[in-house]
Amino acid sequence: MLQYAIRRILQLIPVLFGVSIVVFAIIHLIPGDPAQVILGQQADPQTVADLRHNLGLDKPLYQQYLMFLAQLLHGDLGKSLVTQQPIASEMFPHLAATAELTLFSMVFAIVVGVNAGILSAWKRNTWFDYVAMVIALVGVSVPIFWLGLMEQWLFGLKLHWLPVIGRADPRDPVTEVTHFYLIDTLLAGNAHQFWTVVQHLILPGIALGTIPMAVIARMTRSSMLEVLKHDYVRTARAKGLADFWVIYKHALKNSFAPVLTVIGIQLGSLLGGAVLTETIFGWPGVGLYLYNGIGARDYPVIQSGILVLSVIFIVVNLIVDLLYAYFDPRIQYK
Repeated sequence: MLQYAIRRILQLIPVLFGVSIVVFAIIHLIPGDPAQVILGQQADPQTVADLRHNLGLDKPLYQQYLMFLAQLLHGDLGKSLVTQQPIASEMFPHLAATAELTLFSMVFAIVVGVNAGILSAWKRNTWFDYVAMVIALVGVSVPIFWLGLMEQWLFGLKLHWLPVIGRADPRDPVTEVTHFYLIDTLLAGNAHQFWTVVQHLILPGIALGTIPMAVIARMTRSSMLEVLKHDYVRTARAKGLADFWVIYKHALKNSFAPVLTVIGIQLGSLLGGAVLTETIFGWPGVGLYLYNGIGARDYPVIQSGILVLSVIFIVVNLIVDLLYAYFDPRIQYK
């Protein structure tokens, strides 16, 4: 397994190289001049030209790309054109916010989706099965931005149950240590702040996790229906084991490999969906950071942000591949 993991890690190099070329090319097709955006439309043409020179934007594209690639090889993501701050230090708090939201959404999607799929397979062709699969179909079909806006309108503006914007109460700021607010509030021993952070997570977490939840539910149901036909399941039932233990102890583990594949893919889609969700809910994550970077034509921010998300997506898929061997002993990596 170690050799397989090393090979997969080495395969990251050409993949990331290709991603960097595609991202660089597409970003420079975006209309607009970063120097003009920074200085404003009323800026003097000579001032704009001087700023372009200082930022290196007047150089040929291949030279700009080679400079960007050289920085990456030295572990440097570069500096923001707008703030002139190192992107690595500027991005980390945003990355922590996105990671916290994504993990919360994924936990919601897995817990609800897996159990809904199991119960649908267990209660096949009953009212619960039909209702659960209709909800799953609706969940896949509903756009994230519409669901987020409806959540804000219903639970925030009408019912006043949950906050609709931000990560925490601005009147009671969290003392940031790790930039993961759930961890920071626990480290501070502040239960009230912890619950406030959880409340801020609920609406964007559900909006972001609804589509993965629906996909996981459908895949779990399909996989469980196949496993429940096997002889060892009938044998376990014949021995007098309760259905609960037959399903959750025996059938679930053997049906989880395809579900695990879906979870890995959906985790990657969450990173993409986070751009919309974070913009709607004012969540200060990488998605909002990239959105602001696009608006400011901040090329280094956009390039570095997409590359970081690409690395995370590839690493997650590597972890999922390695977990196959745990859930299915027949799978062995060499």
